[in-house]
Amino acid sequence: MSKKRKRLQKQDDIRFMNEALLIAESVRGRTSPDPMVGAVIVKKGRILSRGYHAEVKTPHAESFAIRKAGKASKGATLYLNLEPCCHFGNNPPCTERIINAGIKRVVAAMKDPNPLVCGKGFRELRRAGVKVDVGVLEKQAKKLNEAFIKHITTQLPFVILKTAMTMDGKIATEKGESKWISGEEARKFVHRLRNSVDAVLVGRNTVIIDNPGLTVRGIRGKIKDPLRIIIDSLAEIPFASKVLSRDPKNTIVVVSPRAPRDRVRKMRAKGVEVLEIPTRKGEIDLKKLMKELGRRNVMSLLIEGGGATNASALSQGVVDKIYFFVAPKVIGGKDALTPVEGKGISSLKKALKIRQFKAKNIGEDILLEGYTG
Repeated sequence: MSKKRKRLQKQDDIRFMNEALLIAESVRGRTSPDPMVGAVIVKKGRILSRGYHAEVKTPHAESFAIRKAGKASKGATLYLNLEPCCHFGNNPPCTERIINAGIKRVVAAMKDPNPLVCGKGFRELRRAGVKVDVGVLEKQAKKLNEAFIKHITTQLPFVILKTAMTMDGKIATEKGESKWISGEEARKFVHRLRNSVDAVLVGRNTVIIDNPGLTVRGIRGKIKDPLRIIIDSLAEIPFASKVLSRDPKNTIVVVSPRAPRDRVRKMRAKGVEVLEIPTRKGEIDLKKLMKELGRRNVMSLLIEGGGATNASALSQGVVDKIYFFVAPKVIGGKDALTPVEGKGISSLKKALKIRQFKAKNIGEDILLEGYTG
């Protein structure tokens, strides 16, 4: 192949992989605990069909696209943001479908970290004479499915911590007033974020002070309310709270072994699941909670707690990603609440360092984001 032809092919590979990534992104929050996957079938520079994995137990993206393209798939190139599966699960192996369809080339962004696949799909295709190229837009593909990658390799949820503060680092006044620190666009962003995760977690103080519903509101498209998880060591939140009285079966209250049995019984009588988790240094052991949630196939978790919950999550090392909204407001006062309470650190050398740090405007606010690990 000439240098010019290689360059043109590389440009086409990037263009069509971007298309596959956009298709995969379109079903964010619907596929858990499966990954988001988009597929594009191309012949002679023209897209024949597109496919995506809509949700668990529905056809995989490549099978969907092949079915739509029909016999025209023979001799075509298939673009995927993730290695095709080669095992029987909720669907038959996609590798078999690709081979039987006569696809001559597969371009994948990344290897599937699932131990049941993890390169085996590529080997199977190559043995059948299919040309396979891997690594086109790999960085973007890994970011898209970062929650799936963590969950399938560790059996733990990918945890996002989100908070909103003023320019002087306050999340509420000294009397606890916090509505609204951030602007309308930032709040819409948070609702889209809730709509994309499996569960949202807050502490008892947030429920007692703000009485949130923790539902998804005010956004377009299909809405899915996340599972609500409340950290409440002594089962103290009011029984009239929205999280207990509205759709109680979608709520888990996490208590310690010291929680009063009568309150636990009353919560369960309302249809709420009460989950007992041991404590660690006086706090709910969040690492043990994450193991339990991962076992239940909670792939992604959003923490929207106050300063105490945030401090506990960060100090126990369960947070993967952080979103800090900074609003153009000043509250002041040494007793006003901050995003991360607790004991804090004694030396700057112990400060948590954020990597891949970025900042962007969301309406009138600034969103700071990054990763903890």
